[in-house]
Amino acid sequence: MRKLLLGLMTALTLPGAISRVKDLASLEGVRDNQLVGYGLVVGLNGTGDKRQTVFAAQSLANMLNRMGVSVNPTALQAKNVAAVMVTATLPPFAQPGTRIDVTVGTVGDASNLQGGQLLLTSLRGADGQVYAVAQGGVLTAGFVGGRAGNSQTVNHPTAGRVPSGAIVEQPAPSVITEGRLRWQLLRADFTTATRLAAAINTRFAPGKLAVARASNAGIVEVETPPEWKAKPVEFIAAIEGLTLDSDRKQRLLINERTGTIVMGKEVRIAPVSILHGSLSIEVQTQFEISQPAPLSEGKTTVVPSVSVGSKEDPAKLVQLKDGATVDELVRGLQKIGATPREVIAILQSLQSAGALDAEIQVI
Repeated sequence: MRKLLLGLMTALTLPGAISRVKDLASLEGVRDNQLVGYGLVVGLNGTGDKRQTVFAAQSLANMLNRMGVSVNPTALQAKNVAAVMVTATLPPFAQPGTRIDVTVGTVGDASNLQGGQLLLTSLRGADGQVYAVAQGGVLTAGFVGGRAGNSQTVNHPTAGRVPSGAIVEQPAPSVITEGRLRWQLLRADFTTATRLAAAINTRFAPGKLAVARASNAGIVEVETPPEWKAKPVEFIAAIEGLTLDSDRKQRLLINERTGTIVMGKEVRIAPVSILHGSLSIEVQTQFEISQPAPLSEGKTTVVPSVSVGSKEDPAKLVQLKDGATVDELVRGLQKIGATPREVIAILQSLQSAGALDAEIQVI
């Protein structure tokens, strides 16, 4: 039996699951911020940027000039240096001295960052201000072995991470509105927004004037009660700890590049019959040498010989009764030997036929 589950993952997603508010929504103004910077990685074993990458040599020359070493950029052949872009995510309320991870990637023609050391690099936000500085050893998830024509590359050695390599220099621009709080749902939904407002009113304003209301499918506004105005942090923590019955759409994710399918086990399928077969067409081209007769004026030519063949496998039938789930569909397709890519085509056909009770999202 051919393995259908290669590249197939099943994730259980139940509608109406009990969730905490902190898993469904975030407070407006409390958010991550992306940082970016340009730096140099040194200490490479001859795998750095070549002379064609002129900005790496210019950056190195500028750095040496600031240290009192005057050098002409055109005279540099530093194969152990690579120009990189450095990125990081600044969490909300990060205080000066907090360490965060950074990611580095080459921007020139360096072939490997293995064993490199990132030099002091400023990380800036979208407003152009420096929020962190990064420095440290680069860890790559890949490597290159061998030399010349005999070499092997695993994963991507031109990108890596520096764990806890950046130090925050100034706090993140996180702002909490006083008095009125706005909660943003991570996934906009009118039903969930209404239930969130009702849960907050039940907890903080039972039998009183409502303090929370759903402005739309993605925003719930909350007016801080008088008894909580002096304790805003405790009030936010109390809201985050509330639980409610969240309403989630059934989704089926498909990655056609890798043949991966992520689906909820409880996704329902209407009664349907699936007739599955495969047609393969093979085209072969062979080049034959045509030799002229001896002492003739003809020339030797290459004549292509093309042959076309086709093969169609007998169709196999899968029948699903009323109330069938995706789990039963997978088992049935596994029995007839369908591959992940064939399953993708079948699922898309089921949705087109109106038999699949889920939203298909191709990533």
